Amino acid sequence: MPFDESHVDDDLLALLALGETAGTTADLAHVEECERCADELASLTDVVGLARSGGADIALVAPAPQVWDRVAAELGLAGAAGSPVASPAPVTPALSSEDGVAPVVSLDSRRPRAGRWIAAAAAVGLVLGGGATWWVANRPDPVTVIASAVLEPLPGWDATGSAVVETLSDGSRVLVVDLDQSESSEDGFREVWLLKPDVSGLVSVGTLAGASGRFDLPAGLDLDQFSVVDVSEEQFDGDPAHSGDSIVRGPLEA
Repeated sequence: MPFDESHVDDDLLALLALGETAGTTADLAHVEECERCADELASLTDVVGLARSGGADIALVAPAPQVWDRVAAELGLAGAAGSPVASPAPVTPALSSEDGVAPVVSLDSRRPRAGRWIAAAAAVGLVLGGGATWWVANRPDPVTVIASAVLEPLPGWDATGSAVVETLSDGSRVLVVDLDQSESSEDGFREVWLLKPDVSGLVSVGTLAGASGRFDLPAGLDLDQFSVVDVSEEQFDGDPAHSGDSIVRGPLEA
């Protein structure tokens, strides 16, 4: 709860700045009518906007030591320069020489400012924390290239390209094919194969749409045997066999 009960809680202002649905109807009405609360909400919203505009892929830079000194000075804290301060010792008020009663010091001027710093820090922490969660959920799967091939044109064709075999973090393998030409004939399509070097056996791994494609390889497929990448021009004739019309071909090498 805030020190001054006539204003809404700083935690509520932080939630509102983050775009959360929070507070009662009376709280929201107070924020709209109260200049102090509206100003603090606007300040927190600016902080959140700056944090979100940074993006999840921007490296965070440690602040200079004097930044903490300024924060400590704003909050009225005491500690070594450039380092966090220890918990302040209890304050023993001096007794008045006239009536023996300790003077009452109002904390009103310091509580709202401290609350604003804490709420702003919480808001930025939530935004940056959300960015970290996004990065963990969307970071790219690490891959290892275990083989590659240069794809050369066969007679009657002038296309060239390349192919690589990637191993993903879960052990699965992917064949990535890239050609310098994406066009196919109007009455045909391109199919990707893995052949034995003597062309005594072959396995279809998928249809190539456009100039590039990624093809999941069966777990039991032996790339030492089926070590040649072949891209063929196929017809819509219902025959699943290789047409014999290869566009490019090249051996995989580790």
